[in-house]
Amino acid sequence: MKITTKNIIKIGLFASVLTLSSCALKSIPSDYSTVKLETVDTSTLGNGKVLIYNGAGILHSIDNTARLNIWIDNKSLGQIRPKEYLIIDLAKGKYEFTALHIDMVNMRSKHQVEIDENTKVINIEPTITSNRLTVTNTLPNNFEKYVYRADRK
Repeated sequence: MKITTKNIIKIGLFASVLTLSSCALKSIPSDYSTVKLETVDTSTLGNGKVLIYNGAGILHSIDNTARLNIWIDNKSLGQIRPKEYLIIDLAKGKYEFTALHIDMVNMRSKHQVEIDENTKVINIEPTITSNRLTVTNTLPNNFEKYVYRADRK
């Protein structure tokens, strides 16, 4: 079988379409009410008010694989896009966070998080093989470039 330039172009186009269409994660509605604060800093967070942000790097943002659908104890928190954050009220206790992003296949991960009066900031980000969740309790660098997550249906 002879591979021609025409066949190489067809294979390239097919691969491009497959790659771009496989990375489109649909948004899910949130079952949580968000909290809006006039001033967002670590002194206004804590005691149940937890800021959750998508700390995706530039590589995931470029190829549209940085969108995260998140559930807390099987209750939908919705989708957080790169450079977005939200604030929710959580009672003290242990929670199971589930994060999902699509990078050719579904990348789902589960994370156990204990919320107490000192829990303020949680970073969730996609990785090449899964997702990472870190309780940082500090705002991300360049936080002024982050936007509050818009309500999506």
